[in-house]
Amino acid sequence: MEWLQRTWLGVWDKITAVTLGIKGVGVIIAALVLYLVVAAGVGMYWSLEPEPFEVRAELAEDGQTPVVGTATLNALAGVTEVLLDKPGGYLYNDRMPPGVWLDNIPNWEFGVLVQARDMARALRKDFSRSQSQSTEDPDLIKAEPLLHFDNNSWLLPATESEYRKGVKALLAYEARLARNDDAAQFYARADNLRGWLADVSTRLGSLSQRLSASVGQKRVNTDLAGEHEARQSTAAASELEIKTPWLEIDDVFYEARGTAWALIHLLKAVEQDFAPALEKKNALVSLRQIIRELEATQSTIWSPVILNGTEFGFLSNHSLVMASYISRANAAIIDLRDLLSQG
Repeated sequence: MEWLQRTWLGVWDKITAVTLGIKGVGVIIAALVLYLVVAAGVGMYWSLEPEPFEVRAELAEDGQTPVVGTATLNALAGVTEVLLDKPGGYLYNDRMPPGVWLDNIPNWEFGVLVQARDMARALRKDFSRSQSQSTEDPDLIKAEPLLHFDNNSWLLPATESEYRKGVKALLAYEARLARNDDAAQFYARADNLRGWLADVSTRLGSLSQRLSASVGQKRVNTDLAGEHEARQSTAAASELEIKTPWLEIDDVFYEARGTAWALIHLLKAVEQDFAPALEKKNALVSLRQIIRELEATQSTIWSPVILNGTEFGFLSNHSLVMASYISRANAAIIDLRDLLSQG
């Protein structure tokens, strides 16, 4: 009887251990499933694109006259702060879920960042200087390289900390403008504006081509068109097959959407700071039409995925629709630059 009792107790202990083990695995699986569900929900919330904000110029001491340049500084600092302070914060350099799973909003961030960098360079190179031999502003000397810091750095230093330092330098420059510091200047001239618009046009032209390549195209090589004796370092075929990889179609789409979002704010700021120069050229309406074209790119996306139908196929092609708005905005910018160059 003792032997039978010991045997039974041993078997019971094993059954209990197995049961507890199964329950433990079940608890772990349930906890994992719950975590994935919560992370997915948080990821969806983080993927919501930020709302636009109002761009305003700082008023002078008289309370009526706007200080030239402050609208542009407010817009640039504003779009950069949105990258850092929106739901989820800056996601491009995330290494942990749910941020590491997301790709749409990080590409949106990159589009915004490129425009912020271009404007920071224009401020340092043109807007704050009266001529080519004038000195650069010390705050902008700090801000530009900080905004050009590696956008994928996770630690030591983190990208966010460098960008915040860049925003701090921009706001310091803006504060000096607002209190009429003689050493801080912003020159709202037509030639300065044309230089920045040239950079914008180049960016939009590239995005338009990448968006249009979502369906694949054969294009004639026009790299050397317009000059008989022009040469290039590497020979290329007379016809090129251009197609955006399938996994990158939504990436390009959201990069374009972020680019347009940032440009809307920067162009609204330019409308305020460069108003006299634009009015003299009768170009305000042209600038407003560019903003209108870019605002159309921010319409609500009702599809859960970015569709990639053929040009005249049964399904929509979101990339081609975006390319249409981007191309029209770019064409209007080219016309605006020509208008600004006229006496």
